[in-house]
Amino acid sequence: MAGAPRGASGKSSHPARAGWSFVKPSVVPGFGLTFGYTILYLSLIVLIPIAGLFLKAATTPLEQIIKIATSPRTLKALEVSFGSSLIAALVNVVFGIIVAWVLVRYKFPGRRLLDAIVDLPFALPTAVAGIALSTLYAPKGWIGSLFSDKGPLWQWWHGQTWLPFGLSEFSLNWKIAYTPTGIVIALIFIGLPFVVRTVQPVLEEFEQELEEAAATLGANRWQTITSVILPRLTPALLTGFALAFARAVGEYGSVIFIAGNLPNISEIAPVLIVIKLEEFDQAGAAVIAGIMLIIAFVMLLVINLIQAWARRRFGNV
Repeated sequence: MAGAPRGASGKSSHPARAGWSFVKPSVVPGFGLTFGYTILYLSLIVLIPIAGLFLKAATTPLEQIIKIATSPRTLKALEVSFGSSLIAALVNVVFGIIVAWVLVRYKFPGRRLLDAIVDLPFALPTAVAGIALSTLYAPKGWIGSLFSDKGPLWQWWHGQTWLPFGLSEFSLNWKIAYTPTGIVIALIFIGLPFVVRTVQPVLEEFEQELEEAAATLGANRWQTITSVILPRLTPALLTGFALAFARAVGEYGSVIFIAGNLPNISEIAPVLIVIKLEEFDQAGAAVIAGIMLIIAFVMLLVINLIQAWARRRFGNV
């Protein structure tokens, strides 16, 4: 009789039919080896340096740690760093989804070039970006001169006689470079690609039939955006926001040229850490770095929890 070979007992000798269990073949080595390599690599690259940072900070007396953490200069530097990073990440979420939408949904000449330009902040050295931005937005720069005192915008504003309530006399003098505004612009520049590249693949896989179905059921454009498109994009938007925020918090090169680095005004925490190191105050630098690490970790943890909730809530929308 044709069929599988049978042993002396008459049962099938085929391993799978005999009830034997096998591990699914894989080109990657076993769990033990890969897990051990993962722990070793993360320890060398992430865990050991972080542990060394906290050990160095622990050598400082507790009262000195409190004094450094609560000093007005440290608090202001942390406020500027995290506040500017938060604002820049929020701006990138809004405009990043618009850029991704244009690149995915429309075909136009130069689209590939525009798509490549989005990645420019990844390849451009941060110091070069900082010099370019400070040149543009300085009081005598191409863009900064438009908003400075006696600039073209100032002259146009004060030449308008139709403005009510004496608004033409309002001193229009907006300084961008060497202020916290310049810091936000630099952080927007380096964070935009994270949002665009996170949202873009989701938009490419998005079924346009859902939008057509919503329009067929009587939904207007705003209802389609808020009820059909945004729920599907929420997890990706949160991921892009977290990446842009994390990148902005630790940014140094593109900020030092446009920030001005004025204590209690436009000084970011990474610059303060470098200043501490130049003063050979390694313990003080470690304390500020540890505070930054704890705050960033807590904020990213909250963002990840929200992201996990969004995946459960909107994952199957």
